[in-house]
Amino acid sequence: MSSSLSGRTVLVTGATSGIGYEAARQLAERGSTVLLHGRTPEEAQGATDRLIATTGVDGTLLRPLAADFVRLEEVESLAHAVVREHPRLDVLVNNAAIAAPERHTLTPDGNEIAFQVNFLAHYLLTNLLESALTTDPGGRVVNVSSSLHRTGAIQWNDPQRIRRYSRLAAYAQSQLALTVFAADPRVTAVSVNPGNCETGLLPLYGHEGAPAAEGAAHVVRLCDPATEIVNGAYYDRGERVAPAAAATEDRTVKRLNKLADLLVGHTA
Repeated sequence: MSSSLSGRTVLVTGATSGIGYEAARQLAERGSTVLLHGRTPEEAQGATDRLIATTGVDGTLLRPLAADFVRLEEVESLAHAVVREHPRLDVLVNNAAIAAPERHTLTPDGNEIAFQVNFLAHYLLTNLLESALTTDPGGRVVNVSSSLHRTGAIQWNDPQRIRRYSRLAAYAQSQLALTVFAADPRVTAVSVNPGNCETGLLPLYGHEGAPAAEGAAHVVRLCDPATEIVNGAYYDRGERVAPAAAATEDRTVKRLNKLADLLVGHTA
């Protein structure tokens, strides 16, 4: 295996299970230092211990970090800790995601929970890590999206979906926003649909899934500096394809940035 990932520093959000965990494993096995994010310190440490025990990867390559994305202040603390301890970050993998719950749920910050966890938290994290994210060739952000982004629509007048809520529509909106965000010219970013995998999100898709390691391999390939990427591109597993039309509209990108800045309480 190529070791072009060796010596690189990668932050993976939602790395305690599913695709995030498998991506962290594959990155560490190839010599990257992995900042392994979990919802709580216990979950992050548990995943780290499990990786060391089951793969024999060098424990010095793994750094557990915690933040609950339902609280934006925890996202801010996470970003500050990363900038302080790892002022040079090669890759950020925005992977953490939840299925929208059956009932409409708002976070303490007042945002619909899937919109915040799957998109707004990553938007804030990416912006706060801007100083650490290297501008060297190969530095990049990889947003783990979903084929369901194609069914999504951003409800500009009601992004919190207070008037009409459906869990599938809320989840699709969050994934569309994440995909649109990859086209933001301020960051070198791509989005990828890793395919339907055996993870906690599989029930949303309602059919058989591939092993999470398979989906993770598509994510890891895009983290590799040896993989040339097109800024703002969308990949369906290993292949570059056109995303939903909204994800390539300049106007939509600008409008989403404005909305997100407002909702995370940061004015650009």
